Amino acid sequence: SRFETCWPALMKDSHGVIIIFNPELPSHMKEIEMWYSCFVQQQPLLDSQCLLVAHHKPGSAGDTENLSLAYPLNKLKLIHSNLEEDPEDVRMEFIKYFRSIITIMNESREREEMSIIS
Repeated sequence: SRFETCWPALMKDSHGVIIIFNPELPSHMKEIEMWYSCFVQQQPLLDSQCLLVAHHKPGSAGDTENLSLAYPLNKLKLIHSNLEEDPEDVRMEFIKYFRSIITIMNESREREEMSIIS
């Protein structure tokens, strides 16, 4: 990708990664493996710091709801977003995700403070 040179700057000090993809495009299924590898595994971030969002366009086939992803993507939290049907659902999932990231950040800061003290 032509933006690959920017990736290190994007990744620096990041605490979470949200990958949004179109589950109806086979090419996206391959690409999300690459994004996961670069932005999560190589950082390294915990799987709990990554959120996958399968975004369904209005009027798209809904049978991708039972999307089965291959390892290691199947370990990640996956939400389906369909802003026509249930925008509130998606909002609640985002809030849960951000809360979990804040918890992880607080825990790692406490660990750092403890290591400085001891």
